[in-house]
Amino acid sequence: MIKKILAITAATFALGLSLGAHAQEINFGIISTESTQNLKQDWEPLIQDMEKQTGMKVKAFFAPDYAGIIEGMRFNKVQLAWLGNKSAMEAVDRANGEVFAQMVNADGSQGYYSHLIVHKDSPYNTLDDILKNGKSLSFGNGDPNSTSGFLVPGFYVFAKNQIEAKTFFKVTRSANHEANALAVANKQIDVATNNSENLEKVQNRFPEKFNNIKIVWTSPLIALDPLVIRKDMPEASKAKIKQFFYNYGKVDAREKEVLMKISKLSGFKESSNRQLLPIRQLDLFSKRNKIESDTLISDTAKKEQLAAIDKQLTALN
Repeated sequence: MIKKILAITAATFALGLSLGAHAQEINFGIISTESTQNLKQDWEPLIQDMEKQTGMKVKAFFAPDYAGIIEGMRFNKVQLAWLGNKSAMEAVDRANGEVFAQMVNADGSQGYYSHLIVHKDSPYNTLDDILKNGKSLSFGNGDPNSTSGFLVPGFYVFAKNQIEAKTFFKVTRSANHEANALAVANKQIDVATNNSENLEKVQNRFPEKFNNIKIVWTSPLIALDPLVIRKDMPEASKAKIKQFFYNYGKVDAREKEVLMKISKLSGFKESSNRQLLPIRQLDLFSKRNKIESDTLISDTAKKEQLAAIDKQLTALN
């Protein structure tokens, strides 16, 4: 009888180990470009497919801002994430992450654009109009870790014109892309950052609101978003995840529909941390411009700080 009990116990323990090996749990971080409800609807089918094809338990991880995803990866609460280039840079530098894939547009284009938007009835039609009237305008900035909502306009619109967005406008607030678009459409703020991808989603979900939006500035092309994975994830798990994303939507018609719903994608291609090089340069150039225009630091301190940034730029080159 004792032998029988021991045998059953051993078999149960072995089964538990076997199940555990096939049920590795990972959290997939998804940046808050719009409402969590919309993001769940778009990404859940892909996550379900990922579970089936990898044998892993995959749970979507949402946070109210980009920093929540980065910090989640830093403390290993998030093992995989869709991020923008700026937030991916932070995840690589501070959260043990590495870029392994990049989104690919369905139309074959290589990127997307940052915008400044106003209400269609606004008297302002150009960037110059905005810069001439900033003191009387309310401004909706993007998340500080957003590429298109913060970094790109931060450099091309503000740093290059020696402007500090926080103090330049009558009122400045930060929100995700969707919230900023709707605030402009509802005349709750005068001007806001956004991007071409999110405006397409706003057009599909809120066509009446979209018709109230006017673009007054467009950035140079921005590389499409990367996927980031923790470097210390087991290699076998990494291989499964990479294979899933590299092959997803290549043949299956339903998978193609899922990708179109997420962001009009055709799939994902291999990438690496080298994708972030232009973003690193942009970030350093932005910091350099701010230091150059800062009148509160001494000439000696300014020279030292500029030399340090120039050294970093040289190293990147």
